[in-house]
Amino acid sequence: MFFTDRADAGRRLAAALRHVATEDPVVLGLPRGGVPVAFEVARELGAPLDVIVVRKLGVPYHQELGFGAIGEGGVRIISEDIVRQARVAGEDVAAVERAAQEALGRQAHRLREGRPRVPLTGRTAIVVDDGIATGATAAAACEVVRAQGASRVVLAAPVAPPDAVAWLRTEADEVVCLSTPRAFRAVGEWYQDFSQTPDEEVVALLAEATAAPAPAPRSTAAEVAVEVDAGSLRLAGDLTLPRGPGGAGAVVMFAHGSGSSRLSPRNRAVAAALNRAGLGTLLFDLLTLDEEADRSNVFAVEPLAGRLTDATRWLRSRYAPAAVGYFGASTGAAAALLAAADPEADIGAVVSRGGRPDLAGPRLGDVRAPTLLIVGGRDTTVLELNRQAQAELRCENHLDVVPGATHLFEEPGALDEVAELARDWFTHHLSAKGRT
Repeated sequence: MFFTDRADAGRRLAAALRHVATEDPVVLGLPRGGVPVAFEVARELGAPLDVIVVRKLGVPYHQELGFGAIGEGGVRIISEDIVRQARVAGEDVAAVERAAQEALGRQAHRLREGRPRVPLTGRTAIVVDDGIATGATAAAACEVVRAQGASRVVLAAPVAPPDAVAWLRTEADEVVCLSTPRAFRAVGEWYQDFSQTPDEEVVALLAEATAAPAPAPRSTAAEVAVEVDAGSLRLAGDLTLPRGPGGAGAVVMFAHGSGSSRLSPRNRAVAAALNRAGLGTLLFDLLTLDEEADRSNVFAVEPLAGRLTDATRWLRSRYAPAAVGYFGASTGAAAALLAAADPEADIGAVVSRGGRPDLAGPRLGDVRAPTLLIVGGRDTTVLELNRQAQAELRCENHLDVVPGATHLFEEPGALDEVAELARDWFTHHLSAKGRT
């Protein structure tokens, strides 16, 4: 995934963070490059913007090795184990900390122009950077905001190497990263424009965010963590139901594929668009952590379809939605179509994003739910498989091709088009289903 500039990265990252809008978040940009990204996130979520100024404390003779970090408000985090193992003398610890504290104070005052920090106590802190290399600074920022009182810490970045993201999941409550390329050498390689962000730009963005009243969050639904009963398993899920007198209304269940989980930023971006249209969503993990380790499990579409059926039964018994739809991605689309093919399924609509409906085999002809297939124009192999599968469908169906898009719809505007197509399909068919 490539980004035009930091503003483009921020807008796309914001789409993956919309589910956090209901948590009364504070968006914190790591200076300097993280602030333009954070500015777009804060504007989209209707959240206050601030900087998170941290200083790593490095071993004097090995600066890359950090023995701690400091932050504003007197936050001081020291790893006594590293101090002991690196044999850093007490006076050296004090000297490093003193120099870092002076530099931190100067930077914070310069960037905020004397404005106070936004309080974090009891709130969700979204720590944003323009990209992550080693993850050391991001991890220190997570520790600092937690020490400053944040009740939940979400770390967000447009791009990072997979190993750094895996480690940072142990440091933050949630990590949202749009792209984790294995061939990662430097953050700047993933931007067309990665020019340096001057202090003056950071100051201007913070001043603009402070002067303008924050808009209301675009999401009008509340997300809650649930345990989905799928037969003999309890699967982690995130359920979002529209607020207001309409109750549960129509709910779209997401069937993830290719090893992704309920935290998939692409599916969350689509879910946020559905929420804004008044639809409920349920994103849940079809596989357990142990099962995810075996790649073959993501292609076992029949067991996955069975779990989706069990989860649908649980949803209906617990929340009594007026109608249920399925959104499937990759191999999850085959599981969704197999589940919808059950004569007793009563599914109002199905949408497949970059899906493998062909894996549903001869059961495609049994699907009665109106089905929308969305494929990227440059995803030629999957496009041909979808055309073949469409010929097997006997229900109302349509194939939409997103021009120029590849399999993951990473191109600018591609995922937005997916979200709009899915929104229109579900609102039309599920609304009609709910009225019958």
